[in-house]
Amino acid sequence: MEIDLSVPERIRRAREARISGCLPGKPVEVLSFSQGCEGLVSFLPAPAFAAVVCAGLLGVAGAPVTAEPTHYEDRNRYLAPRSAEALVIDGLADEAVWQAAEWHEIDHLWLGPEYSAEDFSGRFKVAWREQRLYVLVEVVDDILFDSHRDPLVQYWDDDCVEIFIDEDYSGGDHQYNHNAFAYHMSLDNQAIDIGTDERPHNYSHHVESRWKQTGDRVVWEFAIDIHTDDYVDGADDNAPAALYAGKVMGLMLAYCDNDGSELRENFVGSESVPEGPKDRGWIDAGLFGELQLVDTE
Repeated sequence: MEIDLSVPERIRRAREARISGCLPGKPVEVLSFSQGCEGLVSFLPAPAFAAVVCAGLLGVAGAPVTAEPTHYEDRNRYLAPRSAEALVIDGLADEAVWQAAEWHEIDHLWLGPEYSAEDFSGRFKVAWREQRLYVLVEVVDDILFDSHRDPLVQYWDDDCVEIFIDEDYSGGDHQYNHNAFAYHMSLDNQAIDIGTDERPHNYSHHVESRWKQTGDRVVWEFAIDIHTDDYVDGADDNAPAALYAGKVMGLMLAYCDNDGSELRENFVGSESVPEGPKDRGWIDAGLFGELQLVDTE
């Protein structure tokens, strides 16, 4: 019997699209998520379904199933100590927990030409308390630039810190959902990300942000409410998740550097991107590193 491979090929591509966050193949993907094998059996012609199973793309009863990895290999692992004292977000970073936390580099060039250490260098630390995650960023940037008065317009083309957070380290697509957040933190301390309506939203009520500059060195502090993937835009009952020692989350940081151009000149991140477009952290949470909250007491 001749088997038509076009349908399983489409399924394979749909699965790959899910990993990369692309939109092709969504109907089949949604069907597989919502109805599983039974739904696909009823949808696909029998020969095509058999070809899919033979190709190992779907599991059936009695057949071995290998779980897909949720993250790319060689992700960084970050340990965040708990702060015994309340932190003041003022750009001074003089609390004791910042002495205990480790520095992590922002040094993977995602977009743009090579740059000098005087043009940009960046690193960060992470800490936590039960109510919030805290991030300290130190940036050397010879020119601070913000040309867009409207915070929802081309916010990625101004100088900004981008903080990617996945509450449960589940990985996967987060382009137009809240499986993860990608907060673009502007120089005027506003937090912008894409909402479920595919439009930019101001999430500044999620993040308290302050920075201070000495010469070309900027110290920037953030206190972040952590939300789960159940977050609903516009709802008044979105409660932040409580944090605790041992909790594992997804985390990645980046910096958009612009020295006066129409578009950003460099995009530099804390994680490597082994394949595909390097600027897709706002789509694919599988690129994030692993953050573990620890209690140092």
